[in-house]
Amino acid sequence: MFEKTFFKTFFKHGFDEPIKVNYWDGKSEQYGDGEPKAVITMKEPIPIKDIRKNASIALGEAYMDGKIEVEGSMEDLIVAAYRKSTSFIRDHKYINFLPKQNHNESTSKKDIQSHYDIGNDFYKIWLDKTMTYSCAYFDDTDDLYEAQVKKVHHIIKKLNPQPGRTLLDIGCGWGTLMLTAAKEYDLKVVGVTLSQEQCDYVNSQIEKLGLQDKAEVRLQDYRDLDEQFDYITSVGMFEHVGKENLDEYFGCVAKYLKEHGVALIHGITRQQGGAFNGWINKYIFPGGYVPGMTENLDHIVDNGLQISDLESLRRHYQRTLEHWDKNFNDHIDEVKEVMGDDERFLRMWDLYLKTCAGSFKAGNIDVMQYLLSKGPSGQELPMTRDYMYKEDK
Repeated sequence: MFEKTFFKTFFKHGFDEPIKVNYWDGKSEQYGDGEPKAVITMKEPIPIKDIRKNASIALGEAYMDGKIEVEGSMEDLIVAAYRKSTSFIRDHKYINFLPKQNHNESTSKKDIQSHYDIGNDFYKIWLDKTMTYSCAYFDDTDDLYEAQVKKVHHIIKKLNPQPGRTLLDIGCGWGTLMLTAAKEYDLKVVGVTLSQEQCDYVNSQIEKLGLQDKAEVRLQDYRDLDEQFDYITSVGMFEHVGKENLDEYFGCVAKYLKEHGVALIHGITRQQGGAFNGWINKYIFPGGYVPGMTENLDHIVDNGLQISDLESLRRHYQRTLEHWDKNFNDHIDEVKEVMGDDERFLRMWDLYLKTCAGSFKAGNIDVMQYLLSKGPSGQELPMTRDYMYKEDK
C-alpha cells in the first residue's frame, strides 16, 4: 500500500502533460486532465529506496529490464518531465547518489574505449556513412548524411583556413573532419583519439584516400602533445574530460595554438550550469560531465584565449538524435546480428537516444560552438560572419 501511495504522488507531480499509469496490481490512474499523452505501465514496483537514491538510474534500469513500458513518445514524455519543476528529473530529493568519476589518463582511456570500442560495425548501422557521432547541421536539408557533411564544412570554414597550414583535431572520432580538412582545404592535420577502433579506421581511410603526406592519427591522450598548430578543432570532446580537468583542457588548447591561431571547440553544454546524469554516466558515457556555458567561458578567458564567436546548435542535435534513433530501430535486426539478441542492451541504447533528444528539445542541454583565438580579437578572422556561409571553400 505504501509503495502505491508513493508512486501515485511521484507520477502526479512528474509531468506537465496528462499521463495514464497502469500499475502492477492491474489498476490504472490518470494524472492531469485531457487525453493522456503517454501511457506508462509498471509491471512490478521499483524499490522506493532506489528511486530516492537516484531516480534516473532506477527508472532507466527498470526500463532496460522490461519492468516499465511506455506507449507514446518517450521524447515528449521527457520534455514534459523537464518542464515540471517537481519532476524526478528536476527535484534534487531524487538525486542522492551519483557514480564516482576519475579522469586520470588510464581511466580516461578505459572510459572512452568502453563506449567507442563497442565496435565500428555497431555504429555503422545507425550513423551515416561519414561515421560522424556528433551534432549535424541542418540548414537546408533533412538528410543526415548531407547535414553531417555540412557540419564539418561549417566548422572548418569558421577557422578561415589558409592552405598549407596545420590543424590539430582533439578527439578526432572516425576522422571525417580531419580528413576533409586535409583533402579539401589542403591542411596538414593530426588527429588524436583514445579509441583503438577509431584509430584503426582513420588509418585505413588515410591510406584509402592517399593522404599519408597530409594526415596522421595518433592513439594518444590529448594532454601528451608537445607541438603547436595554426588551427585546432575539437568536437564532442570536453564532455569527456571531467569538471576537474576543464581548465587543463582549455589550457592545452591555448598551449597547442600558435600565436594568432584559431580554434573551434564544439560540444554539449548547459546554459543552466554544469551537471551529469547518473544513468547515462553509469551505462553510456562513464566519466561524462556536461559543463555549464559560463563555466567554459571562465576557463577560456583564464587561459588567455578570446572568444570570437559563439553559436548554439541545440535544435540541430535534437534532430540528429531523432535520425539516429530511427536508424537504430529501422535496422534493429542488423544490430542484433552484430551485438547479439540482448534485449537489455537494445532497450538501453534506444532509451539513451530518445531521452537525449528530449533533453535537447526541452533545453536542458545545449550544444555550442566556441570560436576562439590566441591573440587579440582574432586578428586573422574576417570582421563579419559572411565568410562562414560562402558556398565556395
